[in-house]
Amino acid sequence: MCGIAGFLQPSGLSNGGASVLRAMTDAIWRRGPDDEGHWLDPGPGIALGQRRLSIIDLSPTGHQPMVSHDGRLVLVLNGEIYNYSELRRKLTGAGLAPEWKGSSDTEVMLAALSGWGIEKALVQASGMFALAVWDREERALYLARDRMGEKPLYFGWQGSGSDRVLLFGSDLSVFKPHPSFRPEIDRGALNLFMRHNYVPAPRSIYVGVEKLMPGQLACFRSGTEMPDLHTYWDMLSIASATQPEYPRSPEGTVDELERLLSASVQRQMIADVPLGAFLSGGVDSSTIVALMQANSSRKVKTFTIGFSEEAFNEAVHARAVADHLGTDHTELYVEPKDALDVIPNLADYFAEPFADSSQVPTFLVSKLARESVTVSLSGDGGDELFGGYNRYMFTQRYWTILRAIPRPLRSLAARCLLALPPTKWDRIGAMLGTSAVSALGHKIHKGAALLEKQSIRDLYMGLISHFEDPSQLVIGGGNLDTFAARNMAAIEGLSPIEWMMAVDSVHYLPDDILAKVDRAAMAVSLEARVPLLDPEIVRFAWQLPLNLKIRDGQSKWPLRQVLDRHVPRALIERPKMGFGIPIAEWLLGPLRDWAENLLEPQAMRTDGFFITERVQDLWQQHVSGRVNNGYRLWSILMFQDWYRR
Repeated sequence: MCGIAGFLQPSGLSNGGASVLRAMTDAIWRRGPDDEGHWLDPGPGIALGQRRLSIIDLSPTGHQPMVSHDGRLVLVLNGEIYNYSELRRKLTGAGLAPEWKGSSDTEVMLAALSGWGIEKALVQASGMFALAVWDREERALYLARDRMGEKPLYFGWQGSGSDRVLLFGSDLSVFKPHPSFRPEIDRGALNLFMRHNYVPAPRSIYVGVEKLMPGQLACFRSGTEMPDLHTYWDMLSIASATQPEYPRSPEGTVDELERLLSASVQRQMIADVPLGAFLSGGVDSSTIVALMQANSSRKVKTFTIGFSEEAFNEAVHARAVADHLGTDHTELYVEPKDALDVIPNLADYFAEPFADSSQVPTFLVSKLARESVTVSLSGDGGDELFGGYNRYMFTQRYWTILRAIPRPLRSLAARCLLALPPTKWDRIGAMLGTSAVSALGHKIHKGAALLEKQSIRDLYMGLISHFEDPSQLVIGGGNLDTFAARNMAAIEGLSPIEWMMAVDSVHYLPDDILAKVDRAAMAVSLEARVPLLDPEIVRFAWQLPLNLKIRDGQSKWPLRQVLDRHVPRALIERPKMGFGIPIAEWLLGPLRDWAENLLEPQAMRTDGFFITERVQDLWQQHVSGRVNNGYRLWSILMFQDWYRR
């Protein structure tokens, strides 16, 4: 696990190139505090740098940048190649292995790139990674990203004339030390950020800087700035591929899934440093921990955080699962002060605006884990692969009702629902015995806004948007153009729920969930691994008919059946909880001064990004208790804090 950085300057490197490269890698030192390396070739103008978090082969033989045995290729790699032992055997058997110097996965990947060629090596490799390879013979730079987008990779041309340069690296902080970098906010990207809480790939918050897409290979050849782009793994093609009649029985499906999961967990437990797991007590993380413990002769170290606010607290459930499995469990209860200590640093940790509020507990549980381990396995990915989000079935049920109602009646119903403020709906809900539904009034208002949708897909996109029309808030944001919107045709034939899962798999999963885990864990120099996203498991999940994923009204049915073999169902069965924090309450209490400082009207007008009066309306609605705008305000606050820094 590492961070990478570099640049390609066709006019050639100046004498200051080495110091600039070092400043770029210093900017990502948290990603790799154990070692650093730099390689430059002034003639063609290439500079490659790396910061290393030593996980496999802690010796100097794992040092990067690494040069191939024939001297042709130079590699920097961020991540892990889980099947490196298998690749090493294949290379040796085919007579393509060099005289091995060590046992690192980087050395094996470099030999694969050299022996098989770039694309074939990527297809053969299973792991989470972002890499840069310089081909000294072709004078070509290759950039590649793993299949599901677990590791990030940014790139973009900056400067002009002889200072024209291609910058690339693990996050946006590596761009800032380069003298050619001129940061300009992309207002269209800001618009998308306000809609989704993150900037969806391939865009970044800066004009002229992009994210490489998951499963994508880019080649920059001498004489042209436009890269040759090739997708070596296409999640949408996997999702939309026509499948033959499914051959397995329900029992056989569970057996095969457990076999695949167990194999993935075993591969991802390989490390030369202490290893553990995040445990929320939910289906996904509990399944991963159960299989880890089943494959370990020692107690697996598990970590969770809790909240005094019951609606956000999963710690008691995680403790019950840990006790049953016999793990070495550590928990930490979070108070507002803990969040206050973290929030001022979020802009530095994430480097790009990011406003999924679960970033705070994710950072805190990563920090807790890092006190004992260097690698932690995570249960992310199960919802997207096995239909786990409540919103999937809710959207389908809601649309079934909605489409049967004439549109004029829907408009009338929406006006009636919006006539009462959310606080009154909350009180009505309490009188009717539905007080267990958190933020009932806010959900009713959001539901009212969806009443006039004309298709189930529009309904879903509205449901997952925090600001469905950010142009009413962002100055000069332009038209929305999300990655999901540009790729609708590829998944046209899927059923509604499968369509939602596919959209989330290429959009929400890499740009929100995996980005959050990567940035939060790397902020404390912790490697986070995601066994559910093994490519064999992804393929298997998309081969399953929907009635095996959601069965008898129960989501993630095969995963639950695997877990039933290890943990009593009574410890798991409960309403699904989000991994968030009580933003709304904290903004009215311990975070209020921080928020009001960032939302100060005159400063916002000077910045010129938001319609200040609209922001002030949202804030006053929230502090008065009329509307719970906590999560909407969080998006604005996260951008403001990032921009001010």
